[in-house]
Amino acid sequence: MCVKSNLTDEKKKWRDNKMTWIKTMFGTEKAIIGLLHLKALPGDPFYEGDMKAVIKQAETDLEALQAGGVDGILITNEFSLPYEKKVSKVTVAAMARVVGAIEKKLKVPYGVEVIYDADATIEVCAATGADFSRCVFTGAFAGDLGIVDKDIAKTLRLRRALGIQDLKLFYFVNSEGEVYLNDREWEDVTKTMIFNCHPEALVVAGGMAGTSPESTLLSKVKKSAGNLPVFCGTGCKTDNIREIFEISDGAFVGTPFKKEGEFENGIDKNRVRTFMEKVHAIRGE
Repeated sequence: MCVKSNLTDEKKKWRDNKMTWIKTMFGTEKAIIGLLHLKALPGDPFYEGDMKAVIKQAETDLEALQAGGVDGILITNEFSLPYEKKVSKVTVAAMARVVGAIEKKLKVPYGVEVIYDADATIEVCAATGADFSRCVFTGAFAGDLGIVDKDIAKTLRLRRALGIQDLKLFYFVNSEGEVYLNDREWEDVTKTMIFNCHPEALVVAGGMAGTSPESTLLSKVKKSAGNLPVFCGTGCKTDNIREIFEISDGAFVGTPFKKEGEFENGIDKNRVRTFMEKVHAIRGE
């Protein structure tokens, strides 16, 4: 009876806090989370052999994102291309080293994502004290990497075992540039993902970094998600942010913040500031 009561209480707490945590963490119900893309890391095919340069670029980008006024920051191994489905131990170590090096300069809520590897993501978050994370936590997809098959049951048990139940997880509903190996409608996928996997928030992605998801897809997921927060994962720009806010609860933004709007470049503080000025106007701040 005691076990049943505890489980019921925890489910109720999860259900009641579905929306409130976004405002509590980020200070707004329409949050913009800036993406801090790390340069290639040791073991990656395009690593340049200098971890100090990786850390320096991370510090520079962090300063620009925070000076521009983003609500939160997600640190990712974006240039670990092509991505590993199960990352090497050196990737986990390198990401933890970078976060440790810049931690004192972080002034906003932050998360860490080890792209495609949900369990490594949880482990790095545990080691770095991250507030939230985002990843492809569920489903099975086919694409350039082959078959990507997730084990959310293992991942959530790992979060429990590491004692970080307060870590908020954004689940990708779809995966960038890949086909979901399931013939159900996205509305059904959203509903069963929520019922079976208990995400704290959902993310809808476009085909690749810098490209927007179809507004109809974003709308379908949000309608099916009810009170659960839904974020736009890619392609959020100054010319579509109003439309995205009308549908969703926030967005992750990367490429539009970069110099000349190019994926390979570092963060441009002025582009961030211009973007956030429009966000503030839309939010009535």
